[in-house]
Amino acid sequence: MSTDLSITHLILNASIVVQLVIGLLVFASVMSWSMIFDRRRVLRRAGRAADDFENRFWSGGDLAELYRQLERDGDDESGMAAIFRAGFREFARLRTKGHNDPMALVQGAQRSMRVSLNREVDRLENHLSTLATVGSTSPYVGLFGTVWGIMNSFMALGNVKQATLGLVAPGIAEALIATAIGLFAAIPAVIAYNRYSNKVERLNNRYDDFVEEFATILQRQAGS
Repeated sequence: MSTDLSITHLILNASIVVQLVIGLLVFASVMSWSMIFDRRRVLRRAGRAADDFENRFWSGGDLAELYRQLERDGDDESGMAAIFRAGFREFARLRTKGHNDPMALVQGAQRSMRVSLNREVDRLENHLSTLATVGSTSPYVGLFGTVWGIMNSFMALGNVKQATLGLVAPGIAEALIATAIGLFAAIPAVIAYNRYSNKVERLNNRYDDFVEEFATILQRQAGS
């Protein structure tokens, strides 16, 4: 008599604990994949926006006009453009209030740019901690389901006079499915976390370099 060892049959006939583990891992996998695609879109857009803004910034045009253009575009600007707007806005505000100390003007603009930079990095890092959690815990959750399934299989042997491979094979197979799904959820999450963390760090470095370069330009303008 043959035993149905198809994945669907094994999952449907697994113990409730193993089914809960598999359901949790499937949910974690679906959630992590949605975050992976979301971060891919956000980081790609941030990289293109940084390239476009740097081309506009270093084109030699008037910075005040660039600021006015960005203000007219509305509040959709993010990334390097948002950092520029925050710094130039604070620089202009302090000048309007009569602050003539070049160092105070530049430091005020730098503080505003740092706040905006941190806000942008937080936005880019959104969901990365969840991907790290899925990647680090899914194998252990799957291993728990495997241990539970194998334990139940061997406990069932105590009720039979003769142990055969056919008696324990379904239980062991359903248990190993939990491990496989745990790895399926963890591996993409770990790869995505490492890749996107590197991209966020590179964008953070670009933003940080821009803050220093723009502060130097503002210092020259404040002293003129």
